[in-house]
Amino acid sequence: MRFYIKRKRTPQIIIVSLIDIFAMLLIFFIVTTTFKTAQSELSIKLPESKTATQADNPKDPIVLAITSDEKIVLDDRPLNSVDDLAAGLQEAQKKTPNRPLAMKADQKVSFGFLVQVLDSLKKAGVKNLPTFTKPPDQK
Repeated sequence: MRFYIKRKRTPQIIIVSLIDIFAMLLIFFIVTTTFKTAQSELSIKLPESKTATQADNPKDPIVLAITSDEKIVLDDRPLNSVDDLAAGLQEAQKKTPNRPLAMKADQKVSFGFLVQVLDSLKKAGVKNLPTFTKPPDQK
């Protein structure tokens, strides 16, 4: 009579299920990070408009932001003065050509400063400048 001796099996880690879990986590993180858009941390109170309409633009615009203390930020990059605006705009257009420009100005900005900014934009060749506003019912 022959007796078989049972051999002890060495413990093994099944890697296939771990690979599946890591693949699912990777897909989850890739999908969730694509919804994130960069927003600047500026505190701007937009003026109200009763006749403003939503623009249909497939591209994200270059945002020219003017804070209440009259500081200019072009695409999350602060500018020192109005004179630097034309150079900064040309540099942004070199990076991504044919990208539209939009202005977001605080309602407390003085009219004289806005005219200086608009003059600088006209010298840079900007002809059509949409602005960001908020509807009157939003507070």
